[in-house]
Amino acid sequence: MTASLESLLSDVVTRCVRYLADLDERPVAPSPDAIAALRALDVPLDEAPVDARDVVRQLDEIGSPATMAMAGPRFFGLVIGGSLPAALAADWMTSAWDQNTCFFNVAPATAYLETVALRWLLDVLRLPPTSAGAFVTGTTVAHVVALAAARHAVLQSVGWNVEADGLFGAPPITVVVGDEAHPTLLKALAVIGVGRARVVRVATDGQGRMRVERLPALRGPAIVCAQVGNVNTGACDDVRAICVHAGESGAWVHVDGAFGLWGRVAPTRAHLLDGVEKANSWATDAHKWLNVPYDSGLAFVRDGEALRAAMAVTAAYLPSAAERRDPSDYTLESSRRARGVAIYAALRALGRSGVRELVERACRQARDFADGLRAAGATILNDVVLNQVLVSFGTAERTREVIGALQSEGTMWAGETVWHGQTAMRISVSSSATTDADVQRCLDAVRRAIER
Repeated sequence: MTASLESLLSDVVTRCVRYLADLDERPVAPSPDAIAALRALDVPLDEAPVDARDVVRQLDEIGSPATMAMAGPRFFGLVIGGSLPAALAADWMTSAWDQNTCFFNVAPATAYLETVALRWLLDVLRLPPTSAGAFVTGTTVAHVVALAAARHAVLQSVGWNVEADGLFGAPPITVVVGDEAHPTLLKALAVIGVGRARVVRVATDGQGRMRVERLPALRGPAIVCAQVGNVNTGACDDVRAICVHAGESGAWVHVDGAFGLWGRVAPTRAHLLDGVEKANSWATDAHKWLNVPYDSGLAFVRDGEALRAAMAVTAAYLPSAAERRDPSDYTLESSRRARGVAIYAALRALGRSGVRELVERACRQARDFADGLRAAGATILNDVVLNQVLVSFGTAERTREVIGALQSEGTMWAGETVWHGQTAMRISVSSSATTDADVQRCLDAVRRAIER
């Protein structure tokens, strides 16, 4: 390594450490002035090269102040976990290695680490150990990958080869979703060609759980999409009952578990996800509750051959290894980052007990938020079963005023949602950096906002 590269990387480390150290005390949202200052980065592309140190300096000095402190302890606007130290360091190493992790024969180290990480994930999530898996960008793509496998399997069962012959003239697929299905699931259904509008919607209860007794009779190729972890309430469908119903006709059950699937690891929450292991495929994120850097999604499929049939391609020049797992056989991408390395590091650093504690603590802190907000006069709109808290401060106007005051004041950041026609503030607790003291500090900020 040249002295100039070593100096540049050392400077980056210093800047990144300073950025992370400042997250605890800086306002969570960037100031209007910091956002306005971004205009200084919008310059004509230079004809001559610019020194890399100047490029990095500008990115830090202008870009860093304009970032949202998502990696900090008091951002609750989305289900975002920040980054565990081991995962962040491994992610930096992954960038330094710069391995295109498509085939074992060209990237043996990272392909092997992903194989190990996949086995650990299936173990800690208590999913069928022979399932296949894919490391992707996020749950949206995980849905696409898993549902492509589902499409392959249900059409193959009636003698149709969808990879060869497409959907033109194919037997129709019945797709069943709950009324509270996440938009990314519907987006994935559109991408695989079965459509967003052709789905059969099933009514949900007051917490957003699919009402199993309303499931339709299923005939022919069919896919039922369940949800564990409603994006507003955290509620989980009765997946065991859904699987029993689907099993009567041989339908495929896919589970949207973007964050909720991680409830499987928590002894006090696992009952909410009883029977999830009976499904055929699952989608989740590691950049949520596992706290690895963006981006990191996961797709798991019980029938590995169905996943491989939907995803794998061959060509004479591709260095596939018949005796090894080639990652590109299970994902949309051929060229791809080794996302599994940060997951390996996170799981190894936490151990089983650390993963359990991470999820349990976030669920407890969500309940602490709910209790503290009730005491401050707010109304909690959901049963706080996982890490989601829905809060009303009275009228829609007043609720928006409190949210706006909190976002401007800077101690915490939570977003606005609408639940069953009622405007609410949504708090998502999922960061390993969030302490009990942070929760109390945020509750104090809410009380001040209410008083104002």
